[in-house]
Amino acid sequence: MPSLILAHDLGTTGNKATLYDAEGRLVASAFHAYETQHLGQNRVEQNPHDWWEAVVASTRRLLAEASADDIACVSFSGQMMGCVAVDGCGEVLRPAIIWADQRATEQADLLAERVGPARVYEITGHRLGPSYSIEKILWVRDHELDTFAQTHCFLQAKDCLVMRLTGAYVTDYSDATGTNAFDLRARGWSDEILDAVAVDRALLPEPRPSTDVVGEVLPGPAEECGLRAGTPVVIGGGDGSCAAVGAGSVREGTAYNYVGSSSWIALATREPFLHPEHRTVTFCHLVPDLYMPAGTTQAAGACYQWFRNTLCQEEMRAAQAEGIDVYDFLNAVAETVPPGCEGLIFLPYLMGERSPHWNPHARGAFIGLTPSHTKAHMGRAVLEGVALNLRLVLDLFRENGARIDAMRVIGGGAKGELWRQIMADAYGVPVLLPAHPEEATSIGAAVAGGVGVGLFRDFGVAEEIAQITVRHEPRAEAKAVYERLAPVFRRAYEGLVEAFEGLG
Repeated sequence: MPSLILAHDLGTTGNKATLYDAEGRLVASAFHAYETQHLGQNRVEQNPHDWWEAVVASTRRLLAEASADDIACVSFSGQMMGCVAVDGCGEVLRPAIIWADQRATEQADLLAERVGPARVYEITGHRLGPSYSIEKILWVRDHELDTFAQTHCFLQAKDCLVMRLTGAYVTDYSDATGTNAFDLRARGWSDEILDAVAVDRALLPEPRPSTDVVGEVLPGPAEECGLRAGTPVVIGGGDGSCAAVGAGSVREGTAYNYVGSSSWIALATREPFLHPEHRTVTFCHLVPDLYMPAGTTQAAGACYQWFRNTLCQEEMRAAQAEGIDVYDFLNAVAETVPPGCEGLIFLPYLMGERSPHWNPHARGAFIGLTPSHTKAHMGRAVLEGVALNLRLVLDLFRENGARIDAMRVIGGGAKGELWRQIMADAYGVPVLLPAHPEEATSIGAAVAGGVGVGLFRDFGVAEEIAQITVRHEPRAEAKAVYERLAPVFRRAYEGLVEAFEGLG
């Protein structure tokens, strides 16, 4: 009987394919990169044919180590908030407009005029903005009439590949909630929003639960990938919701913090979490009947990377000479500085900010520099600044009734022991490191697939796969320092808002 799950995690830089067995153990993985086109004027695109080539290449690489007859299902996680136009034959009509693209500002204004920001937030759980799919669809209609006329369906990234494998035009609830056109509570497309902007519901895929088997691998794609024709395909979910499952956040009240180039904090709740000032967003969880409220900070690991690349050439050479990771080197140096950095604060707004400020004009800043501060102080201040900003996001949930007793941390940034301890001290709750923190997204896709074909009993298996391996308790003295600094950090940003806008 087939007992392996093939999970594809279609990210921004490439596709990561993984094989998991019926016990949830990672058997093998393969990565295939692809390019992103930055076209200027906030336009960012990718070629969906590159996605398919990545799926084919990574699948074949894995099947060199396992038989196609062992594959129980194929499942997907994928980058969200995209726009892929395909015709009735499944042919891609133009490059994909991906999540990072911000061109559709006029279309967001149209939604604001016809539906209203508050009403859109109430229906979808999301703020209006050019990042979302419906605004990008409207941009295609407004600027590429021939493409729009030929379009049979607008898909997300993973859904495009599911269509290529099965011929089905479907999506899942979690990805649908990244479109600005999905009714969170009804779990279906919002007629109110679609009617207001005159978009036919038929142009959007059928939304399904993340565990649904939506088709079987067709003979042609099977031959290309090396798979067995007829292999079940489970739709899976958007990358953020898959990460929640991979973090083990599958029960009401649990929370997780993804730390990569960007970072977000997300909860598992029974109801959508609508912030009175629209400072958080809410997605559908992969787990049926759960939601995933979240707040995202734009630059997290990106700030530490900037610090490394800009100010730490000497440290990079020293780390290379000693044969150690440069971040381990920088962390050891930063650990020599006491919590609070002796009065130095870093605002981590190198790329503007989403939660909690939603200010594209925000900039990064060191505040409080004196002659006694060193590069070590600056390095720790970067780590603390990201943690304090995430603390503001956490407080948005706390101030509106959420109880958060612990925080699971995943992503590449979760590898740093110092950063995890700073987070525990700044958040005031234990920080938990699950097993496989860098595999969380693919684990989520695999669990959805395993539940979908009956290899796993339910999503509770994610808690077994993501068992906690390290626990950091808040330290009383350090916690007191960050409690004092948190309002100072907030006021530092508020005091610079006008200056940020004046910088253009």
